[in-house]
Amino acid sequence: MRPAFDPELRAGLAVVGGVFPPTITPDLIGFMRRSYASAPIAETLRGRRITLRDETVAGHGGDAITVSVLSPDATGPRPGICYAHSGGLMFGDRFSGLDQALTWVELFGVVLVTVEYRLAPEHPDPVPREDVYAALEWAARLPEIRRDRLLIAGASSGGGLAAGAALAARDRDGPRLCGQLLDYPMLDDRGITASTGQFDGVGVWDRVSNETGWSALLGAARGGPDVSPYAAPARATDLRGLPPAFLDVGAAEIFRDETIAYADALWRAGGDAELHVWAGGFHAFDIFAPHTALARAMIRARNAWIEKVLAD
Repeated sequence: MRPAFDPELRAGLAVVGGVFPPTITPDLIGFMRRSYASAPIAETLRGRRITLRDETVAGHGGDAITVSVLSPDATGPRPGICYAHSGGLMFGDRFSGLDQALTWVELFGVVLVTVEYRLAPEHPDPVPREDVYAALEWAARLPEIRRDRLLIAGASSGGGLAAGAALAARDRDGPRLCGQLLDYPMLDDRGITASTGQFDGVGVWDRVSNETGWSALLGAARGGPDVSPYAAPARATDLRGLPPAFLDVGAAEIFRDETIAYADALWRAGGDAELHVWAGGFHAFDIFAPHTALARAMIRARNAWIEKVLAD
């Protein structure tokens, strides 16, 4: 048995499946890199008062990676958001699923930094997470970003990378973050939750897809004792001293239980966390079905939290 999908969302799943099949095995990585590639950024930005510039920065090991800085039509230091994209650690690019993040630039005047972290399996752990952390440190030094209003954000695999970057920033005396925005985050390589077993071959991103992604990142270490909490934040045993967190997840997806558990661990550590579990929601339904009533409610709740955190 598993929770039912929201009727409005269920109607769109057949269309979603043509772009993002529910089960992703290693032989489909190439297909996913083509099907999940972002639209041309010039097309995405058309009609928006947003300025884009690309920068080359030093990622893990000093290797060059690309970040894009998207700025509002405003002057003076602004709040900043460093963003890690979705894609199961294996596909996607720095502009994937960026529509909602661009809205933050327009609504709240933030400077958005989105990072082209390198992908597994060609670049296994620690490369993706250290690329994201390097971009976060770089963003914290930008003169146009306020040091007291820098937020880390990510969706799905990017949500896990964002949570790992928040842990690393605390442990390394790095940027002092005002918040961490974790959208349906990919947090646990062990696959031990009830919700992980409830979704096989249905929805978006099932149990097999999750095993594919974690194996691409961690190889034989997946599920074993030697995985870093910076890679799989559910393994962290000390969540004290972390910035306020926003976590959202669908009730009808595999990441439901690990997201709830992470919010609970933050609370038990004395932290500040806001959790939303959306009944009937499949994975990343705000990206794939933004027109639906449930997605609109999810987006409103997220934006309200961002506005509050950046205004404090």
